[in-house]
Amino acid sequence: MKFGSSARLDATSPALTDTLRSLVRTPSRVTLLGSTGSIGTQAIQVIEHLARLAGTTVDAEDAPLKVTAINAGSRSLELLAQQAVRVRAELVATSGTAQDAQRLQEYLDAAARSVGISGYSPRIVWGERASVEAAAHPADVVLNGITGSIGLEPTLTALKAGHRVALANKESLIAGGPLVRAAVDASPLETPMVPVDSEHSALAQALASGTDAEIDRLILTASGGPFRGYTREMLHDVTPRQALAHPTWDMGLVVTTNSATMVNKALEVLEAHHLFGVDLDRIDVAVHPQSIVHSMVQFVDGATIAQASPPTMLLPIALGLTWPHRIPQVAAPCDWTQAQTWTFEPLDATAFPAVQMIKEAGKRGGTFPTVFNAANEEAVSAFHAGKIRFTDIVDSVARVLEAHAASSEVTAEADMSLDAVLNAEAWARAYARELCATKMPS
Repeated sequence: MKFGSSARLDATSPALTDTLRSLVRTPSRVTLLGSTGSIGTQAIQVIEHLARLAGTTVDAEDAPLKVTAINAGSRSLELLAQQAVRVRAELVATSGTAQDAQRLQEYLDAAARSVGISGYSPRIVWGERASVEAAAHPADVVLNGITGSIGLEPTLTALKAGHRVALANKESLIAGGPLVRAAVDASPLETPMVPVDSEHSALAQALASGTDAEIDRLILTASGGPFRGYTREMLHDVTPRQALAHPTWDMGLVVTTNSATMVNKALEVLEAHHLFGVDLDRIDVAVHPQSIVHSMVQFVDGATIAQASPPTMLLPIALGLTWPHRIPQVAAPCDWTQAQTWTFEPLDATAFPAVQMIKEAGKRGGTFPTVFNAANEEAVSAFHAGKIRFTDIVDSVARVLEAHAASSEVTAEADMSLDAVLNAEAWARAYARELCATKMPS
């Protein structure tokens, strides 16, 4: 934009912008990892919306975003099959067994019949490495919506294959940050990775307001979860049901529990460190219960740029798929004709020590963040199984990290490899399971 010129902007339109229309003239191939989860299902909504704007359908050859491969676990095979038929995926992958693959084929046949389609026969891939094979499938964008550290190898595979990764799997950067950074550096693409987490998408948008040298601090916002304002003593006896009652977001068991313990925000702090190259000591957390401001960037001149929108993942998913271009009307904006109140509070580090804990793990580097993540996943499972208290989740992570420092599984950042990550993770899970099985003293 040339400030003060006689040029005038067109009125807002639901149609594609000229830039986006040019972009989608040649369909972009998309792979969806974790397609049956929240991120994957919303991604299909976005892809369908863009197809409608372009005057076509999601299953057509000229769809702006052409889904060519999808992947999910074995618990939602029927939905996976319905999605495959809906988008006409070339490859359908599941982490299940050979029997699951057979069931998937039956579901595919039934789904195709139900909509009057004949001759649709995608390639089916199954087993532990199905997501890796899907990530290697020819694509322009791979949206990684897998939950957990099992998403690391697919992320690395996609990057090494020269695909752009739209990353919603934060554990890739937590468990294998140095490996992912190396793969990004080696990619031939100008923008090999785009963040999809709402907080990091917000930071990526706000960072456009200044140069790298002008960044002072990053501020990640947190809703505060269901226990905002609780003291550590009050957290002692909360139940799994209470921990899953998030006031803003609808997420799975692990992520929702992580939000309640603030572990999710801790993971996001380290993720921001890896994504944007900002020192951990210059990344802060502010509690913002309204979840309208998704994150902020403070610049050296004192200005703070915030990204604001109603809480929805549709917007960051859309940006992840078409970065840096925006899809019209993909999400509802804030209604500025209505009175609103936004509040920001400091994080209580005594009640919620996870953020400071992961900063310390991140500074130690190497396999310490890997161990943090793996131990937390095991502790969350133990909490929901009734083996430990809510406050024991983060306490157990601290004890596993302490034990890791003296273990033979410690690997320095310079020596990191996928095998080192997997070995450290296996050690951490075994140690955490043993620790939680004894039920930590209250």
